[in-house]
Amino acid sequence: MEAVSGDVLQAAFGNLGVQDKAKYLATLFINDLSNVITQGVDPYFEVSRYGERLAAANPTFDDLYNTLTGEPSFSSDILEQLVEQYLEETQPSVVALTVPFPGNMLGALRIAQTCKAINPELPVVMGGGFVNTELRALKDPRIFEFVDFICLDDGERPLITLLEYFEGKRGIEELVRTYFLAEDENGEPYVHLNQNTELHDIPQSEVGAPIYDGLPLTEYLSLCEMLNPMHRIWSDGRWNKLTIAHGCYWRKCSFCDVSLDYIDRYDTAGADVLVDRIEALIAETGQTGFHFVDEALPPKTLFAFAKRLIERNVVISWWGNIRFERTFSPARCQLLADSGCIAVSGGLEVASDRLLKLMKKGVSVERVAQVTKAFSDAGILVHAYLMYGFPTQTEQETVDALEMVRQLMQQGCFQSAYWHRFVATAHSPIGMNPEEFGITLDPRPEVFFAENDVDFTDPTGTDHDMLGEGLRKALYNYMHGIGFDQPMSFWFDQRVSRTTMKKDMISKAISNFILSQEE
Repeated sequence: MEAVSGDVLQAAFGNLGVQDKAKYLATLFINDLSNVITQGVDPYFEVSRYGERLAAANPTFDDLYNTLTGEPSFSSDILEQLVEQYLEETQPSVVALTVPFPGNMLGALRIAQTCKAINPELPVVMGGGFVNTELRALKDPRIFEFVDFICLDDGERPLITLLEYFEGKRGIEELVRTYFLAEDENGEPYVHLNQNTELHDIPQSEVGAPIYDGLPLTEYLSLCEMLNPMHRIWSDGRWNKLTIAHGCYWRKCSFCDVSLDYIDRYDTAGADVLVDRIEALIAETGQTGFHFVDEALPPKTLFAFAKRLIERNVVISWWGNIRFERTFSPARCQLLADSGCIAVSGGLEVASDRLLKLMKKGVSVERVAQVTKAFSDAGILVHAYLMYGFPTQTEQETVDALEMVRQLMQQGCFQSAYWHRFVATAHSPIGMNPEEFGITLDPRPEVFFAENDVDFTDPTGTDHDMLGEGLRKALYNYMHGIGFDQPMSFWFDQRVSRTTMKKDMISKAISNFILSQEE
């Protein structure tokens, strides 16, 4: 992370923002400490993840297994002490671990390993987003030296059946979407996945609200990693987490894992049910900030939800992920703001109409400009997810996309953004049908552990590595409100194509939209 000068700090925080300024400087200090630990004590240590590269899309379990069975590290010693203390205090009958991201896998297995060392008979269950996405071809039995069961997809029904199994009320063959270690006719262990499609998942209207009981909510780090007000939402403070709907109502994007249950199966609860859950969480946590973690908040349900918040006089601050589609009119954006919406994030992706059509995004650059401007004018901060390196994307399209982003940010359409390097995944339409997108998947090793990212060859031959550095440099400056007058070539170390986009494309799109609203 880059530090900024004292003059910039003064402009950002003024004379009164002493607490925020202190938080920003303290965050820089924490990052320095983290770098010292990573470079000199524990190479896997990071503030928000641990040993991420050991798990992510790794076809074998070897790296994780060797780390777990090797010499303990600085971090693992501390983690083991905390787990031992927790087990002594709570005396659990079952330990269930959720692994939302690859950077949580090593820590989860360390916890499981410690639990088994203390009490080999204590059942340990694992699930979560990383498991649901990357462990769908699991074959390596060694992971069951640490855990007893691994659940896929929505965890409520699998966990209920497991608890019934532990109580002797259900046979092991009745478990739902659960891996466990079995033996073949020769007595050899193998990984078995029991599906049991006879039991249905619990509807979204019945799953209930999350419970934070036992978590030290006041002790989580509150970081300010960047001066940009939208960008800091992710790490400054904590939010009660909820979903308005299960799955994605659009589920067409070609880069997304639309074949997996957590996206493909769409199910939503009613507005009153959602407000009831919000009131329950406020009563439990004493906090009124909410982050909706949906793949994309469904507009129809969202507008009904906003109206019910206002009607029931439930005052909260909330934000979540949306699609930048035409249904978000200025009036509806104002409704969301009145209900407590402070920010939205959404995918602009490639900022190229040709590529947006290829990825079946269902939006255009012009429409994104109009919708994001409507949110911003309503006082709602906007963050845009950006993508480069999409199949067949040319250098020209990448430079033009940066010009579109420059105009969008200069016009105040969104305040924050992030460039992601495109990665093809095994469960997306691109990974399953690469020929439709003009690419060829590279040969892959047999998968025994994790599978997600898939390498591919793009005949276009664009140097995305070179372009990526320039894209990030330009965006970093734009988010600080500077650099808008620089030509596109300024941001790149090598000569690049001149942009073909008109300098007033976005301003005209916004003006035309305003005129159409007034008619």
